[in-house]
Amino acid sequence: MANHKSALKRARQNEIRSMRNKTVKTKVKNLVKDVRLAAGKEPEEKVLIKLTQAQSIIDKAAKKGTIHKKTASRKISRLAGLVNSTTL
Repeated sequence: MANHKSALKRARQNEIRSMRNKTVKTKVKNLVKDVRLAAGKEPEEKVLIKLTQAQSIIDKAAKKGTIHKKTASRKISRLAGLVNSTTL
Protein backbone atom coordinates (compact mmCIF):
# COMPACT_ATOMS: atom_id res chain seq x y z
CA MET A 1 0.00 0.00 0.00
CA ALA A 2 1.05 3.60 -0.53
CA ASN A 3 2.93 5.46 2.17
CA HIS A 4 2.72 9.11 1.13
CA LYS A 5 -0.31 11.22 1.87
CA SER A 6 -0.84 12.08 -1.79
CA ALA A 7 -0.51 8.42 -2.80
CA LEU A 8 -3.11 7.41 -0.21
CA LYS A 9 -5.49 10.04 -1.56
CA ARG A 10 -4.87 8.86 -5.11
CA ALA A 11 -5.64 5.27 -4.06
CA ARG A 12 -8.94 6.39 -2.50
CA GLN A 13 -9.86 8.35 -5.63
CA ASN A 14 -9.05 5.40 -7.87
CA GLU A 15 -11.26 3.12 -5.79
CA ILE A 16 -14.21 5.53 -5.94
CA ARG A 17 -13.79 6.06 -9.68
CA SER A 18 -13.50 2.37 -10.43
CA MET A 19 -16.75 1.69 -8.55
CA ARG A 20 -18.48 4.49 -10.46
CA ASN A 21 -17.13 3.22 -13.79
CA LYS A 22 -18.26 -0.29 -12.96
CA THR A 23 -21.85 0.82 -12.34
CA VAL A 24 -21.94 2.87 -15.53
CA LYS A 25 -20.53 0.03 -17.63
CA THR A 26 -23.06 -2.38 -16.14
CA LYS A 27 -25.88 0.03 -16.95
CA VAL A 28 -24.64 0.35 -20.54
CA LYS A 29 -24.42 -3.43 -20.94
CA ASN A 30 -27.94 -3.93 -19.57
CA LEU A 31 -29.45 -1.28 -21.84
CA VAL A 32 -27.71 -2.70 -24.91
CA LYS A 33 -29.03 -6.13 -23.98
CA ASP A 34 -32.56 -4.75 -23.53
CA VAL A 35 -32.52 -3.10 -26.95
CA ARG A 36 -31.17 -6.24 -28.63
CA LEU A 37 -33.82 -8.44 -27.04
CA ALA A 38 -36.62 -5.99 -27.79
CA ALA A 39 -35.58 -5.43 -31.41
CA GLY A 40 -37.40 -8.41 -32.85
CA LYS A 41 -40.18 -8.93 -30.33
CA GLU A 42 -41.65 -5.66 -29.08
CA PRO A 43 -43.55 -2.96 -30.99
CA GLU A 44 -41.53 -0.41 -32.92
CA GLU A 45 -42.39 2.50 -30.59
CA LYS A 46 -41.08 0.72 -27.49
CA VAL A 47 -37.89 -0.32 -29.26
CA LEU A 48 -37.23 3.24 -30.42
CA ILE A 49 -37.76 4.55 -26.88
CA LYS A 50 -35.31 1.99 -25.53
CA LEU A 51 -32.84 2.88 -28.27
CA THR A 52 -32.91 6.58 -27.41
CA GLN A 53 -32.44 5.79 -23.72
CA ALA A 54 -29.48 3.57 -24.53
CA GLN A 55 -27.96 6.24 -26.77
CA SER A 56 -28.27 8.80 -24.01
CA ILE A 57 -26.62 6.62 -21.38
CA ILE A 58 -23.84 5.55 -23.77
CA ASP A 59 -23.13 9.18 -24.72
CA LYS A 60 -23.00 10.18 -21.06
CA ALA A 61 -20.58 7.34 -20.31
CA ALA A 62 -18.33 8.52 -23.11
CA LYS A 63 -18.56 12.12 -21.94
CA LYS A 64 -17.48 11.13 -18.44
CA GLY A 65 -14.60 9.06 -19.81
CA THR A 66 -15.91 5.71 -18.61
CA ILE A 67 -15.82 4.34 -22.15
CA HIS A 68 -13.95 5.67 -25.15
CA LYS A 69 -15.69 8.06 -27.52
CA LYS A 70 -15.27 5.74 -30.51
CA THR A 71 -16.48 2.73 -28.51
CA ALA A 72 -19.63 4.65 -27.66
CA SER A 73 -20.11 5.64 -31.29
CA ARG A 74 -19.67 2.04 -32.42
CA LYS A 75 -22.19 0.73 -29.87
CA ILE A 76 -24.78 3.32 -30.86
CA SER A 77 -24.24 2.67 -34.56
CA ARG A 78 -24.64 -1.08 -34.20
CA LEU A 79 -27.78 -0.72 -32.09
CA ALA A 80 -29.32 1.74 -34.54
CA GLY A 81 -28.52 -0.55 -37.45
CA LEU A 82 -30.08 -3.50 -35.69
CA VAL A 83 -33.24 -1.56 -34.86
CA ASN A 84 -33.53 -0.17 -38.38
CA SER A 85 -33.11 -3.60 -39.96
CA THR A 86 -35.79 -5.17 -37.77
CA THR A 87 -38.35 -2.38 -37.95
CA LEU A 88 -38.36 -1.89 -41.73
